[in-house]
Amino acid sequence: MSSPRGSAAPLAPPPPGADTSAASGRFGALAGWAQRHRWAALVLWVAVVAAITLGSTAVGSAYRNDFTLPGTDSQRATDLFEQHGSDQAGDSIQIVFKDAAGVRNDKDRVGPMLAEVRQMAGVADVRSPFADAAAVSEDGTIAYASVTLDGKIEEVPKEDVAEVLDVAQHIATDALQVEVGGEAARNAEDQAPPTAELTGIVAALVILVLLFGSLLAASLPLITALFAVGGAIGLIALASHVFTVADFTPPILLLIGLGVGVDYALLIFYRYRHELLAGAEPDEAGRKALGSAGRTVFFAGCTVIVALLGLVALGFGSLQGIALAVACTVLVTIAASLVLLPALLALFGDRIQRHVLKQRARAAKKGTTGNRWRAMAGAVQRRPIPTLLVGVIALLALSAPALGMRLGFADSGNDAKDTTSRHAYDLLAEGFGPGFNGPLIVLVKGDQQAGQTVQDRLATTDGVAEASPAMPSEDGALSTVFVYPTTSPQSAGTVDLVHHLRDDVAPPLEHDTGAEVLVGGATAASQDVSETLADRLPLFVAVVVGVSSILLLLVFRSIWIPVKAAVLNLLSISAALGVITLVFQHGWFGAQPGPVEAFIPALIFAIVFGLSMDYEVFLVSRIHEEWMRTKDPAQSVREGLAATGKVITAAAGIMMFVFGAFVLSPDRMLQQFGLGLAVAILLDAVVIRCLIVPAVMQLLGKWAWWLPAPLARKLPKVSLEPPEHG
Repeated sequence: MSSPRGSAAPLAPPPPGADTSAASGRFGALAGWAQRHRWAALVLWVAVVAAITLGSTAVGSAYRNDFTLPGTDSQRATDLFEQHGSDQAGDSIQIVFKDAAGVRNDKDRVGPMLAEVRQMAGVADVRSPFADAAAVSEDGTIAYASVTLDGKIEEVPKEDVAEVLDVAQHIATDALQVEVGGEAARNAEDQAPPTAELTGIVAALVILVLLFGSLLAASLPLITALFAVGGAIGLIALASHVFTVADFTPPILLLIGLGVGVDYALLIFYRYRHELLAGAEPDEAGRKALGSAGRTVFFAGCTVIVALLGLVALGFGSLQGIALAVACTVLVTIAASLVLLPALLALFGDRIQRHVLKQRARAAKKGTTGNRWRAMAGAVQRRPIPTLLVGVIALLALSAPALGMRLGFADSGNDAKDTTSRHAYDLLAEGFGPGFNGPLIVLVKGDQQAGQTVQDRLATTDGVAEASPAMPSEDGALSTVFVYPTTSPQSAGTVDLVHHLRDDVAPPLEHDTGAEVLVGGATAASQDVSETLADRLPLFVAVVVGVSSILLLLVFRSIWIPVKAAVLNLLSISAALGVITLVFQHGWFGAQPGPVEAFIPALIFAIVFGLSMDYEVFLVSRIHEEWMRTKDPAQSVREGLAATGKVITAAAGIMMFVFGAFVLSPDRMLQQFGLGLAVAILLDAVVIRCLIVPAVMQLLGKWAWWLPAPLARKLPKVSLEPPEHG
């Protein structure tokens, strides 16, 4: 049997009296500086966060979405619209009217309102329903006015669109219903109060108080996280003037920063308590905690950043901005955990020490310290194969629905039923058919005769309810035809129609007319983004898994540890995606059925895969320490779980509640994001770390730490341990 090679970070207290002045390494030295200059460190953090906050408030943010996708038909169509001065270059909103007695009776109220809208900022053109018979339903009770904006949604200020909403709805009466629809209108509606953020903070505080039994001890990780998040959000607001950062990034930053910040601070603080229990004085305990757990946090944070930066390779502007923003947040969180937290521990160390020692005395009387986790590990070790099979089968069962996951983007049909955008969506579907809310815009680059030929063919195509007359651009070089499917925008039938038009209808038309035919519009663009993301996702997953596995290989100097981590992390993520599919695609628990947001799989994979390494490193390092001390694999697993099970469960509980708070958001994408993260963290901490990992480690035995000798000689030595003294 090959002897174990390498070592990992010890996460349990070293023997009392051990010399740690030099063994704590650079991280311990950093803690020592923060302790000696505790007030300077605190003042520095407060000053920096205050300066960033004041600066970002004064300058403001420049968040903007970038869903461009070069090389696709929809993007080429948009580019040609802009080049040739077509009115369709700008996005539009619809002002929808309903009057049971007939909307033409309201012409005197509607006409002046539309004239006022035409003169407003951000508006390029307004088309009255009374100037176009096609804009009035057959029964005459529903009509719409098209308001063309002077740019894409991300280019028109929300305030301008909000003013259009106010002016339009001002003319509503008991008989005349007025609603405003379209993507720009959705974005401009009033946002809900920050319920999710407040819920996450309260949940974190409650769990920390239950864990430590002290409000002071519970507050320190939370304060550290809030300082980190405050600084990161200000930095990202400033960075949005230079980089493309999506407007839905701030709530993601806030909750991820809060969850990760509390998680990292908790791991360090928990080790700090262990050192106090081992007899160390507060300052010494702080240095030891940073010298070991601080290294673990630094490694785990770097893994998260590597996974997030993998999103940059996907090539989507908004997704790249989110990745950079969250990576920056994690980086600031690491800095707060390594500098701000030691300063806080130095200030309150004596009070925390007294409380910890009292808790130990009470626990000693009960005789329950670590026994429950040790007993659970023993139960798993007695039946490792059944435990492993049950855990894996459960994860595979939850993962199965993800095989049928359909990617897309939410539209107004998924909005809350009390929003004007949802009302407008429903009225348009009622008056003009389900496909009216998601028209395809077919661009014909050729003469007007070519445009007419294309329109005639499209009007008779299966799946098309109606095709509008071909409308020439200002220079006459282009014609555009609005194609209304017989199915709703998110329907699989609409997806099939886009492919049918591009693959079967357009090529013969191009051959016959000599014109170029492109299928674009918001519905087709959403489909292009979804399909491109799905195509690029396997490569992204392979790169992130590969880099993370190499890091684990270097740290633990084992072949099987990174393989196990990669497989189990992928299982927890796929199970989370399966739950999202059941809830949001199939409409479980009252959710509006529809596609899964296209960005969700990539975002959840990057974040969860990185965060899972926190628990992986924390648990496996402790198991490895026992293995190095006893060479008894069974005892190593029991003691490792007994020492870390409580803090892993608490950290996961905090992250689960913080991420689960996203479900309270009115935004469908954030709801999916929160549910997926919460489920993945729950499964990772409970099913994987507490059941499957002990079972696998028991089955592997000594082979868990095997590394081929030739590879061991070539690999550089990277350890999470402080350097040996001496």
